[in-house]
Amino acid sequence: MEQLRKAPAALIAALAVQTIAGLLWAGGAAARIATLEQRVGEQRLVAERLARLEAQGEATAAAVERIERRLEEK
Repeated sequence: MEQLRKAPAALIAALAVQTIAGLLWAGGAAARIATLEQRVGEQRLVAERLARLEAQGEATAAAVERIERRLEEK
């Protein structure tokens, strides 16, 4: 009779420990996901700035080329 009582108590304890471990793991995963989402947002801003800089660089190169052509014509 005592073995029947010990088995369910051990089973309940094991389930409780596993549930707590699962909740802790899920909380850690949520924190990691939040960090990754923040990094992606920051990278998106950097990518936009880089695209603008590339466009400005192309415009500057075109202007320099026009200036060089005009100087060669004179």
